[in-house]
Amino acid sequence: MAATRDELMSYLGGLGIEVSTLDHPPLFTVSESQALRGEIAGGHTKNLFVKDKKGRHFLVVAEESRTVDLKSLHKLIGAQGRLSFAGPEAMMEMLGVTPGSVTAFGVLNDRDGRVTLVLDEGLLAHDMVNCHPLTNTATTTIATDGLMTFFRSTAHEPLVVRLDGETLEGRD
Repeated sequence: MAATRDELMSYLGGLGIEVSTLDHPPLFTVSESQALRGEIAGGHTKNLFVKDKKGRHFLVVAEESRTVDLKSLHKLIGAQGRLSFAGPEAMMEMLGVTPGSVTAFGVLNDRDGRVTLVLDEGLLAHDMVNCHPLTNTATTTIATDGLMTFFRSTAHEPLVVRLDGETLEGRD
């Protein structure tokens, strides 16, 4: 059974991670989010749930202003062949979310470690990051180091990538 928003908040609290959450009408696109949110501080995410030709799944968490080139992204993240969007069934099964609600927090539901987490380096430049809390009817603001702690606690060490081409994994 997929974790709920309340279970996510309890999980984060158990890790000692403080967050703030703003409720709002459902948002399905970055432009809808930008129009509604006003001035919520921090980096804002857009998320892509994709798969490669071998059936490996990747959750790409990018800064909302980034252009993500799906034709070349596979080369940056070690995928086999070009990427395509994963279907709603896989999204629900692995991340516990529906289309429009894909979020960095979805890795909480990937208990089998089937999803590779890819994080846009640009998000690390922000003190705070904003993500949907497993639903697109709210936005949760979390400190960037808190988000990294969350990822690690779920056994999802992110592959940090500059979307303009250079992989940062393994750098000092």
